[in-house]
Amino acid sequence: MSAVASQSSAPVALALAIGLGCDRGTPLATVQQCLQQALALAGSTLADVAVLASIEAKANEAAFLQLAAQHGWPLHWYSAAQLAAVPVPNPSATVQRYMGTPSVSEAAALLAAQADLSALVVEKHKFRGPDGKNATVSIARMAAASSTPFSPLSVS
Repeated sequence: MSAVASQSSAPVALALAIGLGCDRGTPLATVQQCLQQALALAGSTLADVAVLASIEAKANEAAFLQLAAQHGWPLHWYSAAQLAAVPVPNPSATVQRYMGTPSVSEAAALLAAQADLSALVVEKHKFRGPDGKNATVSIARMAAASSTPFSPLSVS
């Protein structure tokens, strides 16, 4: 009886959506280090991750595909227009110029989490690897009431 009680009172793991951005050709090790740092800032672990997300223009980014495959995480891609419709705390003119949206990682995390700005637990965390390549990770808590956490939101 006590085993059942302790199981039911055990803390439930957080479900986190990870928004990813990087320079083209960033090595997996740099993306992994950026993710580990961002998770540490959130007081979370890899076990809390539910989904990865980024911009469609990065759909062939090897490090993102490898990271998702290593952990069995779904990887969701959003268009620049979908990402641009999401209010974020750290828009970037440089990202706007090159990607057509003021945010990739923050907006992707929020879309994948199907949540608003209040769910963002780690804003745009940037890391420059020893290889000179930059990676960006943002983390949002998944919306608890969502029955389809990985479907894209429609943009009107």
